[in-house]
Amino acid sequence: MARVIVFDVIETMLDLRALDAPFERVFGDGSVRQQWFNQMLQLALVATITDAYQDFGAIGRAALEMVAAQRGTTLADEQRTQILGGVRTLPAHPDVKDGLEQLRAAGFRLASLTNSAAQTAEAQLNHAGLRSYFEQVLSVDAVRKFKPAAEVYHHAARMLGVEPSEIRLVAAHDWDVFGAMRAGCAAAFVTRDGKVLNPLAPLPDVIGKDVREVAQQIVTMEQ
Repeated sequence: MARVIVFDVIETMLDLRALDAPFERVFGDGSVRQQWFNQMLQLALVATITDAYQDFGAIGRAALEMVAAQRGTTLADEQRTQILGGVRTLPAHPDVKDGLEQLRAAGFRLASLTNSAAQTAEAQLNHAGLRSYFEQVLSVDAVRKFKPAAEVYHHAARMLGVEPSEIRLVAAHDWDVFGAMRAGCAAAFVTRDGKVLNPLAPLPDVIGKDVREVAQQIVTMEQ
């Protein structure tokens, strides 16, 4: 039984669409935000596979420069700050607090696990009004590998004093869910913004449209 629920942060709990406005101002197209985030994830995966770790902030800056170059744009410092500074002030999705309240009331331990640096994650969760729900804010910085590397989930289990099988990861990213399951954890998938699961991977036993719905399923299943 997974009594420790570990949450991914960006997109799962925090709404990255808040960056569409600065991307619109800089590039004339708010949808470039998704191109940038996908580029970040690619760079993070390459860094993990090649054992060439850089913190997620550096990767975010590099991804932004790559997207600008692909679009033939030279960024001013102010434009970089508009976009990258906004990562620390993302709002929570409106369903998140309700879901966290349900889980806390049912006696689950809660933690977060993010590719971002610990300091950034603390700032993000504090700004969004979510920090008080989590006993620990865990970052990949400790193992210098990004999710979905198994070492990240095993580190979370050690820090929380449990076995991987006692953890359930909640995420809106199929690769994060699959990584957690491959590392021996349970998982729950949040189908935000048309997110879909990898058809080549096993399905998690909890799938919901938002954190509130996922929490309801977990409470029913685990009690």
